[in-house]
Amino acid sequence: MHCLHSFPRLPRVFSIVFIAAVVSQSAVVAQTNWISAKAGKTDFQLHPAKPVDPSLVLGNESCVKCHAPEITVWKATPHAKTFDQLHRQPEAKQIAAKLGLRSIKHSGRCVACHYTQQSAPRESPHVIAGVSCESCHGEAKHWVDVHHDYGGPNISRLAESAGHKADRIAKSVAAGMRNPVNAYLVAQSCLRCHTTADEELVNVGGHSAGSLDFEFVSWSQGTIRHNFVASEGRSNATRSNEKLRVMFVAGMIAELEASLRATAVATEKATFGITSAQRASRATKRIQSVAQKVDEPILSEILEVVASVKLKLNNQDQLTQAADRVAKLGFRFAEKNDGTNLSALDPFVPKGRK
Repeated sequence: MHCLHSFPRLPRVFSIVFIAAVVSQSAVVAQTNWISAKAGKTDFQLHPAKPVDPSLVLGNESCVKCHAPEITVWKATPHAKTFDQLHRQPEAKQIAAKLGLRSIKHSGRCVACHYTQQSAPRESPHVIAGVSCESCHGEAKHWVDVHHDYGGPNISRLAESAGHKADRIAKSVAAGMRNPVNAYLVAQSCLRCHTTADEELVNVGGHSAGSLDFEFVSWSQGTIRHNFVASEGRSNATRSNEKLRVMFVAGMIAELEASLRATAVATEKATFGITSAQRASRATKRIQSVAQKVDEPILSEILEVVASVKLKLNNQDQLTQAADRVAKLGFRFAEKNDGTNLSALDPFVPKGRK
């Protein structure tokens, strides 16, 4: 078994026979799931993570009143800068040309991950930002009012009761918000786009099959990090060691889920399918390594799910069902785990930040 400080590389040869199915644009949105919760109890009802619905997008203006420091940090990130820079990059132009796309900013294939769209009634969607607040946290129309209701018009966030807060967060998530109170929801948001689930985009367009060096802690706690809530906007705090441990493992589980979904929609033995399957194998090995170091039964359940399916022809349903089960377990892992039982992972949690 590989040690965590020396993650296994992608195997050079990975034999697999792929599912014979026609990949449509829906493949882009089928790769990861976020899980909703209802007040008072967790409801493991899966909803496909997908590009935002333009008609439900409110834009960053709906966030800035309460989250001005976060917006300031976001504006300096690659997520924000893609709005002005991506369509000018030679590589992006080459991919678009190979696929016959006339405009990167107006093709659903590109907009799905690289931009945020908005539309008014009876109007066509238009791009308003790069990867923005709602790209990661979900289109806000259905949840924003619940999200900032702290118990009444004269009650502030600091005066909110613990019971109301729990109820508010659960209702927000149920309404479509990917709230960072559960690290797995955030990891899924990342992996929705950092794992490419469009076979033609990769095999024909030459797009990468995803960010193969993606690691949740290092990629979310550097330039992307905007953690001002605990300090009331005074400092962009780093996560505690306990939180980082949970994020470290949640990222592996989310990568496994996303890779299973990507593999499930592959139709030929080519770059997309091979890389997706290799990535699923690598994520499995990482989780196996973690399971040997900590006492966490949920990881054993995840490994049992993966062991029960094979990456083989005409196995799309089983792979998707396995990904659904992994998603439920990933959410449950992050929900119940405060990180105190994961201290053995400290030497392996990345110290570098991107």
